[in-house]
Amino acid sequence: MMRSLYSGVSGLQNHQTRMDVIGNNISNINTTGFKKGRVSFQDMLYQQLNAAARPQEELGGINPKEVGLGMSVASIDTIHTQGSLQTTMVGTDLAISGTGFFILKEGEKVYYTRAGDFNIDRDGTFVNPGNGMKVQGWMARELDGVQVLDTSRETEDLIIPIGGKDAARATTLVNFACNLDKRTPFIAEGANQAEIIEGTWGTEIKVYDSFGLDHTLRVEFSRIPGEQNAWTATVAVDPENADPTNATVGLGEAAPAAGDGNTFTVNFSNLGNLAGVVDAAGNASPEEGSVIMRVAFDVQPATPGADGALVRQEFDLNLGQVGGLVNSITQYAETSTTKAFLQDGYTMGYLENFKIDQSGTITGVYSNGNTRTLAQVALASFPNQGGLEKAGDNNYVFSNNSGNANVGVSNTQGRGKIIAGTLEMSNVDMAEQFTDMIVTQRGFQANSRTIQTADQLLQELLTLKR
Repeated sequence: MMRSLYSGVSGLQNHQTRMDVIGNNISNINTTGFKKGRVSFQDMLYQQLNAAARPQEELGGINPKEVGLGMSVASIDTIHTQGSLQTTMVGTDLAISGTGFFILKEGEKVYYTRAGDFNIDRDGTFVNPGNGMKVQGWMARELDGVQVLDTSRETEDLIIPIGGKDAARATTLVNFACNLDKRTPFIAEGANQAEIIEGTWGTEIKVYDSFGLDHTLRVEFSRIPGEQNAWTATVAVDPENADPTNATVGLGEAAPAAGDGNTFTVNFSNLGNLAGVVDAAGNASPEEGSVIMRVAFDVQPATPGADGALVRQEFDLNLGQVGGLVNSITQYAETSTTKAFLQDGYTMGYLENFKIDQSGTITGVYSNGNTRTLAQVALASFPNQGGLEKAGDNNYVFSNNSGNANVGVSNTQGRGKIIAGTLEMSNVDMAEQFTDMIVTQRGFQANSRTIQTADQLLQELLTLKR
């Protein structure tokens, strides 16, 4: 009878533990990134009344006689199933679709979380605003003028410099492509202004100097009299300015000096494709590959150099591939038109906004229209994520049974993808929890009946003397 009392007590205690876990699950049903717990039971030690006996010649075998001594909690598991994703339209809210954890730091302490309700503090640090822990990842570094992410380094705090400057960049390359109408008339000697305009096709684009000041680049094409597949191109920078910029153009890596000429001849094949160019000095372009002209001009607002000469800026004018059709100059019997006209310079700008893609890459958007890679959010995965210890604040910490964190970028090595503007909700199912609550309540009641019945049996034993 005493055994049944203690068995009932163990049942009461452990069903109470299960109810505690269920209550915690229900209380966190709307907690961002929460993962529900589950209690598993196991039976306890057994008191053996008789041992098992093997079969004999006259008798068969005898099974052991054992009385159980109650039950205990086998495990309290954290169930890491995917929670539903809720759109918030807040760009700094992040959710993980799949496996993985965001990495947070408080000093040297490292935490892991599925709750991605992040924001930026006054210093531009990407943090969890609920506890101030700093989100970890990799900051981009400039290498040869290009922002590069080195994800092989140790993770670091992420800084988003809202209002930070993006320095002006001088134009170094202009990609030029247009079609010159084969039907364009020749410009005869002594032609009037209207005839000159009719026989010329010109395009303009802004280019920038090292101060970020814009200049107008104009390229005009006119048919060469008597030549069916040749045009003269004239390059000018700020042609309307009172102060001349002395624009020059030529083939080769060296910049043409002032006075070298600002014209070149463009030749086409009978198929209408680019065949090559010849500059004012008689230099011809290669018979295959890209056709790139070198343009130079005086930057009028710049301070003159030590020799008193104006500063000259250079950039490449890419006319396309010999024999090319896409992004190359062509000559077809279609209306002359600019198909592509692109340059890589820009004025100074300020960081106005940023966006985060599925790889966790943070891209800054500047007021000058430029975009620049700023950083990348890191994710961590574990061999046994169920072995992580809960640390409060929606955080987990490493344990002896979780395995070491495998830190890397999203969508690699089994890690999920990051979705911005979204939060992962709790994976608690209300119907499932209420059902478990009913089962747990009935188990608790049944064990209390065991204790009551054992007590009645003891009472009957005590009254035998009467």
